[in-house]
Amino acid sequence: MTQPFMKQLGEVWRCANLYRTAQYEALGIGSYQDSYILYLCRHPGTPQEKLSEVIYVHRSNVARQLSSLEEKGFITRSPDPEDRRSLLVYPTQKALDAIPAIRAVHNRWNEKVLEGFSEEERALVADFAARLSENARRAAAQEE
Repeated sequence: MTQPFMKQLGEVWRCANLYRTAQYEALGIGSYQDSYILYLCRHPGTPQEKLSEVIYVHRSNVARQLSSLEEKGFITRSPDPEDRRSLLVYPTQKALDAIPAIRAVHNRWNEKVLEGFSEEERALVADFAARLSENARRAAAQEE
């Protein structure tokens, strides 16, 4: 390896954020907000504190991103009837309507970064990425 492995992963991540930020301008969201929208549309009513666990971000960042998404009309938050200290987060119709555009951006990015890869290589990259992700989740859980 000519560059440290993590540096290369970091470059891909930062470039993806730049790309998504530009692509999401019309939606009015930032590159970090797509994961919240996608997750909440699949899991409406998720407790706010659970989002930090499933998206792997600090609780203060979750609160900040949710406040922004709420101001923009993508989510609503309401007290959990079983635990008034907890907030449940729901997507709005605006979030549901944004899903096709978000998925299209993800698909275009995937095509751009996998350009020139054979189908076999794409399958290998997907397998390696899944294994890396699993190892990273396990390592992060051990540090908690």
